[in-house]
Amino acid sequence: MKADFIIKNAMVFMTFRQCFEKRDVAVAGEKIYAVSPALSCTGVREIDAEGKYLIPGLIDIHMHIESSMTYPEEFSRITLPYGVTTVVADAHEIANVFGIKGIRWFMDQKTQQDIFYAIPSSVPSTRPEFETSGAEIGEEEVRQLAADDRVLCLGEVMNARDLTSEADTKIRRLVRICREKGGGRALRIEGHCPKITGAELCRFIYEGVDADHTQQSSESVLEKTDLGMFLELQYKSLTKEVVDTVCEHQLYENVALITDDTMPDQLLHGHLNRITAHAVKQGMPAEKAVYCSTYTPARRMHLDDRGIISPGKLADLVLLSDLEHFEPDMVFKRGRCVFEKGKPLQQGEIRQKDAAQEFYHSVHCRQAVPEDFVLKTDRNCSSVEVSVMEIQKFGTFTRHGIRRLDVKDGVICWQEAGLSLAAVFERYGIRGTVSYGLVDGAFTGPGAAATTWSHDCHNLLVLGNSPADMVAAQNRILEIQGGYVAAFDGKVQAEAHLPIGGILSDRPVEELAQQLAQVRDAMRRLGYENNNEIMSMSTLALPVSPELKLTDFGLLDVKSQSRIPLIQGV
Repeated sequence: MKADFIIKNAMVFMTFRQCFEKRDVAVAGEKIYAVSPALSCTGVREIDAEGKYLIPGLIDIHMHIESSMTYPEEFSRITLPYGVTTVVADAHEIANVFGIKGIRWFMDQKTQQDIFYAIPSSVPSTRPEFETSGAEIGEEEVRQLAADDRVLCLGEVMNARDLTSEADTKIRRLVRICREKGGGRALRIEGHCPKITGAELCRFIYEGVDADHTQQSSESVLEKTDLGMFLELQYKSLTKEVVDTVCEHQLYENVALITDDTMPDQLLHGHLNRITAHAVKQGMPAEKAVYCSTYTPARRMHLDDRGIISPGKLADLVLLSDLEHFEPDMVFKRGRCVFEKGKPLQQGEIRQKDAAQEFYHSVHCRQAVPEDFVLKTDRNCSSVEVSVMEIQKFGTFTRHGIRRLDVKDGVICWQEAGLSLAAVFERYGIRGTVSYGLVDGAFTGPGAAATTWSHDCHNLLVLGNSPADMVAAQNRILEIQGGYVAAFDGKVQAEAHLPIGGILSDRPVEELAQQLAQVRDAMRRLGYENNNEIMSMSTLALPVSPELKLTDFGLLDVKSQSRIPLIQGV
């Protein structure tokens, strides 16, 4: 066999020794043919990589394409140039809206990037009596998807209460199906375990969930790895303390770097390569960061044909000038150069024809009116105690606060107290209900924002402190059939269109990113302070992320999975 080309003089990553040494790498077809200190072949093209580093293609085993608000083909176009050659996508957002039909639409798209899939385990994320979604993934759907070779795992199991129940709950049955799957191909069971510890964590692992991607602390890293859990570290987990813990205890075999969620405007600046660079910045040796973004994720998902530069493995390769920024000079996917620095990216196409027309008309609820945002009580009183979701400045967790608010003529004075009001409109035309929650730490200036991209059920969420602006934002969301809208001074000031299911754009990511950046800027001008304003707002409706969240059924205590009254004592 003759090589197609040889990469000469590169500092090649030696996976098992986790170091770089000067080597030549020959590629034949889709695979690596040879790795040696000196290779030559008459008539074969040579690429001089003197002074550069050659690493395996990056592998992201926990991510959601829908968080980038685009579709797989467009996602592949944007992220391959970052050296991300393989991903494992958990499409539970599209599944919450369209069920298995949405997942199949994703899986049927042809991409240069290898996209494998996780079976969405929690659609809806809790139970139908706690939140309304557009579809449900049950046992039959899981059996169908588990039979597909493109499916590698059961996606993040979120409903801890049902998993650890003695009853034969749905999530326990889904885990059992995946663990008992035949054909000699084990499916991994991924977890969502925020602030789960002690006996509850042991039970979680006992039931088959042996990985977690949620925000970690030094303490949780040690506890979970000591119990045999595999950790997938995203950006918010890569604090100096967490990285120091991983390095001090040499936990690299049990760790992978992942993205989880990458917003469209952030996607234009990097993907897993940016996470890898951040790990290095926080103190992880570059060789270890490469190991944890290539080999350990491949091993976790039984992707034995990649993640290492070795003869017979896929020629998924990334050539870098330095190990600080992780910005590729060249990217090879299955032996083909798909990116070269200095050459323009292929522009994305408008793909409206690829999505079923029904995907474009999925938001079905009434228009809001000012009276929708007036909170009343039938008590004869001058004040009431209310539950409040307290937003933090970092991350998506909230705290459950209690505030006493004045009541005048039966109306609760939430605006005077400096709070914002959150309202969730059920958008699937199933219940037609509206629920309410009060929020501290959101807007300081008068205005509002609304979205149909609200984790995970994607009902229509409105947040604001001005009823007129809340009406304007909600009404505009209905007009454009989904997206993000920010309003103040009585009119819409910024909007991002997501017409496919209310969660995806059919436009190039570059265009969507501009729209979303304008929404983000408008929210900041209204005083919203968080490291990711968009995701912070969207997760106010996520009832598996601590501590108090709002669904179309009302407020929910995440840990106990019990409903919490807005007005105390009711």
